[in-house]
Amino acid sequence: MAEASRLSREPIDPQVLTRGLAAPEDGAVAVFTGIVRNHQDGREVRWLEYQAYEEMAEKQMAELVARARDRWPISDAVIAHRVGRLEIGHVSVVVAVASPHREEAFEACRWLIDTLKAEVPIFKKEAYADGHAWVGDQT
Repeated sequence: MAEASRLSREPIDPQVLTRGLAAPEDGAVAVFTGIVRNHQDGREVRWLEYQAYEEMAEKQMAELVARARDRWPISDAVIAHRVGRLEIGHVSVVVAVASPHREEAFEACRWLIDTLKAEVPIFKKEAYADGHAWVGDQT
């Protein structure tokens, strides 16, 4: 079984995170790696900052993995998300799913990242040359 889903102030290495994720009966590991890009909506992004309601976020991340296990025949899954300041090119989030078949691994991985972004209290601030802005719903 992979390490628990978590928030991290340290860099996330997708290879380390997925080590041991697949069981011998698995034929697929789907991995989504989110990377800080240098633009958003036509504006140059200099860096990002992620903040989270940490205790709630980690609990919800674990619940998402449990929901994915109930919905698809997957063997294991893990989510890791950075908090703090990230520079362009840094890994911000990794979602990985192990499954006997690729279709379920892809579907569960896509659902996990989309649901993470929609439901988990992790907040992103983008820094531009002329200021900064919080992105998304901050409620």
